Amino acid sequence: MRSFLRFTLITALAGLGLAIVAVALLPVAHHLRYASTSVAGEIVLSPLDQRSYVYASDGSVLTTFQAEVDRQPVSLDTIPADTITAVLAVEDAGFFGHTGVNLRAMVRALVRDVDSGRVVQGGSTITQQVIKAEYGNEQTIGRKAREAVLARRLEKVMSKAEILERYLNTVYLGNGAYGVQAGAETYFGIGAADLDIGQSALLAGMIANPSAFDPLRHPEDAKARRAVALGRLVEVGRLTDVDEIYLGATPLPTVINQVLPTTEDYFAEEVKQQLLDDPQLGDTPAEREYQVFRGGLRIYTTLEPRAQLLAVNARNEVLAAVAPAGTPAGLVPLAPNPETGAARNATAAVVSVEPGTGAVRAMVGGAGFDQDKFNVTTQGLRSGGSTFKIFVLMALLERGYSPNDSVNGNGACTFTDIPGMVPNPYKVENFGNSGGGSGTITSQTLRSSNCAFVRLGQIVGIDNVVEQARRMGVTTPLEGFVSTPLGTEGVYPIEMAAAVAAIAADGMYNAPYFVERVEDPEGKVVLAHAPNPRRASSAQTARLAADVLEKNVQSGTGTKARISGQHAAGKTGTAQNAGNGWFVGFTPYMATAVWIGSPSDNFEVRIGGTGITGGSYPAEIWGRYMRAWHEGLPEKDFVDADPSNRSSRYLVMESQFDSSGGGYRSEVPPSISRPKRPAIPTDPTTSTTSSTIPPDDPPAPPTSDPPPPEEIE
Repeated sequence: MRSFLRFTLITALAGLGLAIVAVALLPVAHHLRYASTSVAGEIVLSPLDQRSYVYASDGSVLTTFQAEVDRQPVSLDTIPADTITAVLAVEDAGFFGHTGVNLRAMVRALVRDVDSGRVVQGGSTITQQVIKAEYGNEQTIGRKAREAVLARRLEKVMSKAEILERYLNTVYLGNGAYGVQAGAETYFGIGAADLDIGQSALLAGMIANPSAFDPLRHPEDAKARRAVALGRLVEVGRLTDVDEIYLGATPLPTVINQVLPTTEDYFAEEVKQQLLDDPQLGDTPAEREYQVFRGGLRIYTTLEPRAQLLAVNARNEVLAAVAPAGTPAGLVPLAPNPETGAARNATAAVVSVEPGTGAVRAMVGGAGFDQDKFNVTTQGLRSGGSTFKIFVLMALLERGYSPNDSVNGNGACTFTDIPGMVPNPYKVENFGNSGGGSGTITSQTLRSSNCAFVRLGQIVGIDNVVEQARRMGVTTPLEGFVSTPLGTEGVYPIEMAAAVAAIAADGMYNAPYFVERVEDPEGKVVLAHAPNPRRASSAQTARLAADVLEKNVQSGTGTKARISGQHAAGKTGTAQNAGNGWFVGFTPYMATAVWIGSPSDNFEVRIGGTGITGGSYPAEIWGRYMRAWHEGLPEKDFVDADPSNRSSRYLVMESQFDSSGGGYRSEVPPSISRPKRPAIPTDPTTSTTSSTIPPDDPPAPPTSDPPPPEEIE
């Protein structure tokens, strides 16, 4: 009796449902009757949002840029037949037989739902679902009617294969995955082409309600829904009953897989920001943001993964040797900030630029992007210390001076009454208060003599030093102070690497760049790097400078940067109060800048009980990294400079400005321009009228002074 009553009730409800459906479908049928004669415009589906890929120079994927929609469209012929069969069996078994709308399926779906007491099958065709994804999911009779009409029209302008491909790349599968490719990656860690029939059944079953049938959050419901999909496959003859039982017992996914790298780092962030600012990708910020995160771009960059790995390893290994156990990689704890008491850490940044192209091959912007997103190599304006002596050397050589010309390096030295100078007098010390002595420009570079280079800056003209730095790619504000040769003005590590890359490239400067080209999803190049080399110095100047700076690595302050079997050149740098340590150097193959300091301030950095110097940890990191990177490369020498027959000269600045000049002749060549703004900044940490210039790196082993030189004529 109870069974009869239940059957009667179900029949009545089904009949009522059918009546409701019939009434509901009347306007749909009316619209369909006239769908083919409507004058509405042609349907054009919008491009699908899809992730953009960022590639390294070797073609490997560095990362992906994506918005909230994670999608990678794939062609229909790459999707397994079993996946297509599973989706059709569950979602639209009559797909290849209808013309966009299946009224019988809509009625049948309602009956099945009433019979089971829950939703087991939707009534919309795949074509209707494509329309729904394009135009929205409003559940009204009018909207359903319009959806049906548009589905009929869509079938007139797209083939069944094109509609099915669009659907399989559009359908949402939960956890941010859109399309079968993203679904396969998310739940199984594979591509869509590798899906088996059991995996396909799970994905097909999730389509109706990805949240309710999420295998991670609702495994029992997901398992039951998979069973429905497997049953459909049995009905269409794809599976046997035994297959259904076996596949229904297989484990469900338990974790979200991350197949592609998405971790942001300093290099990827730099690429992202440059693209977001590039008008070639759109006239407005919104257009560019769409292209980068939703446009499916293929972004080919300059980063060399091996160089990046070796740079990170060298930095971490050197700092780990002096950091307390348990310190995160890339950090060394420092004394608290003396003004605020805040905790401080030191880290090192490394950036490599290829001579002759400007391609950025490695970038270690700080301790780690997850710890600090501040990129020292491109954002850290830091006092360059004695690395700035490179520009003094280049300015001298460019104006006809010789590395064999000599200058007084005695210290401490005092400069008085130079126009605009503050404080006045201005006192400079050599490293460790060493006396220094006279010597050639080469030997004073190897000693990194502060007194010699302040004098040389005045002799060649500070404006000429600033101009030379500009020609070599330094873009930061440079006032041109008396102290400029000592690196008291700020520079960026990436600009210093590019500057010395110009020396390695025979005086040709190439601006550093990150992106080789960008292609759209069809492979069309929408953005490409255009080389724009410019001459920063004569080839002769670059070759002479390379020779001097190579000697500095062999026997000067940069000996920790030696590379066995390769020619390396470079300059150490130690900034005010040992707040920044540098080594900037190059080989014929690569130019690299290494910086060590506290990203948060410029107070003294003491590692291993002593203040940082460029010749210590920075040169050690540079040497360790570059030795590993050059392994296996054939030895390559710098090009020799043309020989000179000119006799060496003794260079002096006007004694009225150099009170420690020792009575040398007060002569400066008329061709050498005077600095227009020979002032130095007032040291905010002192109220005295004198300034102690920061000591630089340890001096080179003593060298004999040259024979008595000729005086300047």
